[in-house]
Amino acid sequence: MGNGGSNIVYAGIGARETQAAIIAMIEKIGAFMASKGHVLRSGGAEGCSQAFERGCDSVGGEKEIFLPWRGFNGNNSPLYAVSERAMSIASGFNPAWVTLGDSAKKCAARYAHVIMGEDLKKPSAFVICYTGGGKQKGGTGQALKIAQKYKVPIFDIGAFEDTPDAIKLKLHEFLEQLSMDTAGLEI
Repeated sequence: MGNGGSNIVYAGIGARETQAAIIAMIEKIGAFMASKGHVLRSGGAEGCSQAFERGCDSVGGEKEIFLPWRGFNGNNSPLYAVSERAMSIASGFNPAWVTLGDSAKKCAARYAHVIMGEDLKKPSAFVICYTGGGKQKGGTGQALKIAQKYKVPIFDIGAFEDTPDAIKLKLHEFLEQLSMDTAGLEI
C-alpha cells in the first residue's frame, strides 16, 4: 500500500491559513499516525503541513519533508531538490504554469514528490489534508489533483467541517476502509 516498505507512507498537507481548532486536530492526527509507525510526507509550508510535522515530531516519528529549496520556512530537511520530472508533472495541472516564476514552480512541483515520493515511483498510501470548505484550492489543490491522477485516496477535513467528533468518525471510516488500525485515534 503506497511505499512498498513495511511502514505506510501518507501525505499530510493543507491550507496555510487554517483556524486554530483544525491545526490542533491535525497535530493530533500527525502524532497518532507517527505513533502507529506511519511515515509522514509533507512540504514544510506554514499551517497544516507544519502542524502534521509538529505532531509527527512530538512522538519521534519518521518523515519525508520535501522542500522547494534548502531552508524553506526554516526547515532543515535534506529533501530540497525538486526534480525536472516533478516540474513536468506539476506543469500538467496548472494552466498558468508558463507565467509562474521559478520559486512558484518549485513550490508547486514539490507536491509531486509529496504525493509520489523522492523517485516519483512510490505513491503515498493516502492523503489527509485540510482545504477550506473542502474546495481543494491553491497549492494543496494542486497536490490533490496529482493524488487523484495516481488514484491516491484523499481525506479532506474541510469537507467535513462539523464537530471534532464528526470529523473523527469520518476519519475512522476512511482509515478503516484502507484496513488501518484506528485504535487510539483522538482528535
